[in-house]
Amino acid sequence: MNGAETLVDTLTGQGVDICFANPGTSEMHFLKALENPRMRSVLCLFEGVCTGAADGYYRMKGTPASTLLHLGPGLANGLANIHNARRAASGMVNIVGEHSASHLKYDPPLMSDIEGLARPLSHWVRRVESPGSVAWDVSTAIAKASERPGKIATLILPGDASWQEAGAQPPLPAPVAAQAKAPDAARVEHIARVLKSGEPALVILAGQATRGRALELAGKLKAATGCRLATQFFTARIERGAGRVPLERIPYAVGQAVEYLKGFRHIITLETTEPIAFFSYPDKPSLLKAPDSGVHELVELGEDSVAGLEMLLDALGAANAPAVLQQRGDTSAPSGALNPASIAQALAAALPEHCILVDESLTTGRETMGLTVGAARHDLINNMGGSIGYATPVATGAALACPDRRVFCMVGDGSAMYTIQSLWTQAREGLDITTIIFANNSYAILKAEYANMGAGAPGPQALAMIDIDRPRIDWQAMAKSMGVPSVAVDSAEGFYKAMVASTREQGPSLIEVRL
Repeated sequence: MNGAETLVDTLTGQGVDICFANPGTSEMHFLKALENPRMRSVLCLFEGVCTGAADGYYRMKGTPASTLLHLGPGLANGLANIHNARRAASGMVNIVGEHSASHLKYDPPLMSDIEGLARPLSHWVRRVESPGSVAWDVSTAIAKASERPGKIATLILPGDASWQEAGAQPPLPAPVAAQAKAPDAARVEHIARVLKSGEPALVILAGQATRGRALELAGKLKAATGCRLATQFFTARIERGAGRVPLERIPYAVGQAVEYLKGFRHIITLETTEPIAFFSYPDKPSLLKAPDSGVHELVELGEDSVAGLEMLLDALGAANAPAVLQQRGDTSAPSGALNPASIAQALAAALPEHCILVDESLTTGRETMGLTVGAARHDLINNMGGSIGYATPVATGAALACPDRRVFCMVGDGSAMYTIQSLWTQAREGLDITTIIFANNSYAILKAEYANMGAGAPGPQALAMIDIDRPRIDWQAMAKSMGVPSVAVDSAEGFYKAMVASTREQGPSLIEVRL
């Protein structure tokens, strides 16, 4: 086998069986090697879709996907969603093509410092030195990406290492499942004393703590101690809805967050930090808790939240406490004008059991998410890194990870334009994704941030840099051009009906919500 064939054989042999690809000339041998029947190859029309899809795949599957990117510019195009994936602790293996070693001395036009581009957002970077080292390099990259929390591994593959024969390969270490250690017992005992004090406490969950057994244990903790449970405003993945443990959401706006947090004497964290402002604002704090509130770390990033909560419940003598569960909310279909409340009601009524909801609705979704906790059980995915254009690629990866579940992707019109190429991949792969475009023809979030920053009222030139209505984007034509059926709605009942209708058909669809 040549180096490229060895690379794909090693990927699939160690459980990485999907590649989100945007190849170029240097990767043609890799492209040929992707014909391996054990590898699913997914073509994306922009590298930011490749890396975002790998993020979404990991969030739902829990194992890394690979990407194929073309030289330094291809990697650069994918960096924004690598940033988001890193912040979400998603593992991925990026394979970046490179010129052959003998060609680099001529300074060809696409030559760049790939390591320099990769290092700030990768936990591990390596350049393949020879085809004989490919298998070991790839195996190491997979091991790094599979750590807990997940890591970004970037492997640079020169053309000659790809097309030359790899020869006999050394035995590779068997894949080892990532193991998280239990928190320190003394730390757990300290937090047990804090909760026994009866002083108001907020437990903030993130990472693995917002789903599965850990979430159930958190519900027991709430029942036993009266503490409140919350997440940061953005969380990588939350299991929520009727029959699950409800989690409050710390507000995004600084003033609202400070008000929300001021009554808590203690803040206890699992796999996250104390709440901080998303941006720095004039005359507003960066740390959002009250000055006299204590912060106590129960579970550090990479530790085992299930073990930590079990230890804490044992220390409290509350292992048998019943978990607090969310009741089913109002499922009646809404009517009338579109606003945050009616949009939330439509979502709560229309979301089917066991679906996945990817949220990048920004201004529209800030209020609606708090009103949908009583919907049917679903998983909610947020943008951890803040670089916009994440939702449609992440939805693509999530749908490939969970082909038996309908994915709903809520995104603002400004954000959607960053990676709208995702629709083409969704149509090509026949993915069950409903993309909801909240079309207010504006970067509405920036109007709010303009005021938050104390810049006053925007003038004509500033407004021209925020509004995107000249020309107005034709979302139905955009979707049709990429093979995705679409509909436009301008009422709450129309939105609800369009969501329900989308679940009755296979494949992707788009709903333009005209605000």
